[in-house]
Order: sequence, then structure tokens, then C-alpha cells
Amino acid sequence: MAEAAAPTSNESGFALLGVTPAVVKVLATAGITEPSPIQLLTIPDALAGRDVCGKARTGSGKTLAFGIPMLARCGKGRPGHPAALVLVPTRELAVQVARSIAPVAAIRNQRIHAVYGGVPLGGQIRALHMGVDIVIATPGRLNDLLERGALSVSEVKVAVLDEADQMADLGFMPQVQRILDRVGPERQVLLFSATLDGEVDKLVRRYQQDPLFHEAATPDDEQVTMLHRFIAVEPAEKVAVSAAIAAGPERIIMFVRTQRAADRLVMQLDHEGVAAGRIHGRMSQPQRQRALGDFASGRVPVLVATNIAARGIHVDNVDIVVHHDPPEDAKTYVHRSGRTARAGANGIVVTLVEPGQEREVAFLRRDAGIREAVVPMGPADPRLADLGGWEPPQETPQVAPLRGPQQRRPGPGPRGPRFEGRGGPRRSSFTPRRDERFNRSGS
Repeated sequence: MAEAAAPTSNESGFALLGVTPAVVKVLATAGITEPSPIQLLTIPDALAGRDVCGKARTGSGKTLAFGIPMLARCGKGRPGHPAALVLVPTRELAVQVARSIAPVAAIRNQRIHAVYGGVPLGGQIRALHMGVDIVIATPGRLNDLLERGALSVSEVKVAVLDEADQMADLGFMPQVQRILDRVGPERQVLLFSATLDGEVDKLVRRYQQDPLFHEAATPDDEQVTMLHRFIAVEPAEKVAVSAAIAAGPERIIMFVRTQRAADRLVMQLDHEGVAAGRIHGRMSQPQRQRALGDFASGRVPVLVATNIAARGIHVDNVDIVVHHDPPEDAKTYVHRSGRTARAGANGIVVTLVEPGQEREVAFLRRDAGIREAVVPMGPADPRLADLGGWEPPQETPQVAPLRGPQQRRPGPGPRGPRFEGRGGPRRSSFTPRRDERFNRSGS
């Protein structure tokens, strides 16, 4: 596989990457005059028609990294035959990608439409028949539309896989492959992901031709913008501890494992005097969008979410992420935690640990490379009001072996990578800037 030479500076601006003056002007209007590291590395190769594999953390500007070259190269589509396709894991991310690239598409007179579950098929089918140039879709809904004959992807010139690792984690790979097998052979494939191992690597080998690999590395001095706190709690005090954490900050996301747990935690927080919304897979798309809108606007300071919604939440200035239920593995921890400390901003990640979860959390800390120790606290502990104002002890997580016939690690997921991921080839890297302003919520 080919290796690309990285530009030596990101001070040249978008124009020297090959971006047209009209697009440069639109970006400048939105406050963007310099490309982010992943944009700097990938846009020239993608504009040249090469297959590109980009590895970068959430909040790095991946949407414009693939959106600008995709719109430049795909042209116009025919009714029912889009010229470009973007596959994403969640409904919220489909909406977000559409919004992020809309200003650039508008000056090119290109039509974008997002298709996803949770809304009636009829409106989406009518839009496709009227003619759409770029389709942004979740795999399940797109396969439904393909089976109904509502559209064809045979004329797609540029296919994008965004958050490919999350699609793999959610079990979407068979559906993704079914879609890509229908795309014509004369296509450009752009793949962006936080990790490039396992199922993602299979996609690269099967669908990309001599791809160029780029990674926007995060230096150690920027990782400290995300503080980690692990708090041991008694079950009877867990909700009260979460309420105490939520008393000060403006925006907090709390993650739980199940839909029922999300509904229950919202009611429990209300009893504690904390206004909270929720988002999970059983809600309709309008309900989910309304909840995200209330949270983004500040009308509701706390959003309770399940794992499946983690990658679809792109809201600026999230102060704290609370793992009310510890994640299953380090990869899930990374995905959830990435809702805060975006694009160089500060953020705090809190994990609540009940009795009996110590070993599971020790695995998580070890696999994520986190040395902050678990600290017991009750709801009246003053440290909860200033989580960044104290330093937990540092230690190397120790995982005691299980006694008895079951000798495997707890949790349904595989061992996750370290915080930035261990898998996948690394061909080029760049130190990211602390400035990601386009639409203030690009992925």
C-alpha cells in the first residue's frame, strides 16, 4: 500500500491544497482559514482521485476532509442514481454530515439528502426520485431502499465510509459490504475511522485500491485536555452522586447501557432536581433531534444516552462525560468520552464504579492506558463540585485472575485499543491545531 508525503506546514491555507476559490470563500465566511491536520493530510490526495484511508480522533474535522473533495469530484447525479454516497453509523451523524457540507454543496448547486431509520420511507423515496446528487445514509435504511428499487448506487463516483470502526462495532459490516458490492468499479473510496484494525482493515483491503494512509496524531501535551476521574460509589448513592456532578457545569452527557436505564435515570435525576433529556434507539428521529436541540441550546443541561448514540452526538462545549454505567471495553470508553475535550478544548470524563465492577474497570483502565486510580466518594463530597480541582492518585491498574472455571475477562466486547488505538498502519502524522470552527460541530 502506498505512502503519501505529508505537507510540512498547515499555514498554507485551503487554496494551496487545491480547493477552489469559491469554496475557500465559503469556508472563510464560516471562520475557517486554515485546514485542520487531517484535512491538510488528506484533501490533496482525495482531490487527485486517490483512495484515502484517514485515521483521526473525533472532532478533528473529518467531515470536511472527505466532504470537500467528494463534492468537487462527484458532479451531478440522475434521479434515483446519486453520484456520491456517505455511509455513517447513526441517524444523528447522518444529519450532522449533511449540515456540515451543505454550505459547500450549495455553491456547487448539488443536492444532498440524508436517509435513515425512524422516519417514514415515503418522503425519502420521493426525494430520491426527484433527484439527489449526494446521499448520506445509515446502512440499514439504505439497504431497505435498495431492495425496494428506490435508488441505485451503480453510478456512485465517490463512496465514503465515515466512522467505519463504529459501523463495525454495531454489526453493520454485512450491510456495508452489500451496499459497496453494488457500487460500480470506477469509484473512489474514502474511509475515515478512529481505528484501522479488525473489520475496518478488511474493508480497506476489499474495497480500496492502493490507498494512501494518513493519521493525524495527537501529541501527549494535548491529551491532558481530557481529565479522567474514576469514582467508587455505593449503589444507593449512585444517582445522588451523578446529580451532585451535574450541579455546576452547563452541559453534561451521561451514558448508560440500556434504553430502560436511560428512561429510569432521567426520572431519577428529575427527583434530584436535575433537568435531563434522553436519547436512545427506541425514540423516533424527531424525538431524538428535539432532545439534541434542547441539549445543544442549553435548555436542558444533562443528556442521558445509550452507547448506540455515542458517535451521533456532536455538540460543542460538553463540559463533562459521565459513564453512569461503565463501558464494556476501552474502545467504547474512547467513543463515549470523545463527546468532550473536542478539538483541543478541555473536558472531564467521570466513570462511576459500583462494588463488583472493580475488575471490569481495571481491565478498561489498563487497555485504555489510564493510570488514574478509583477514588471512593459520596454525594456530599466537595470534590464532586470541582472535578478538575484535585488530582487522583496514579497507579498501574492491576487485574487479579479469576478464580473458578471462567477465566475470561468480563464484558461482551474484545479488548479495546489504547486511547488512540493500536491497530492499523501509520504512514504519516501531523500535530493538530486547537482550532476547529466550521459549523462548530463537524465530526
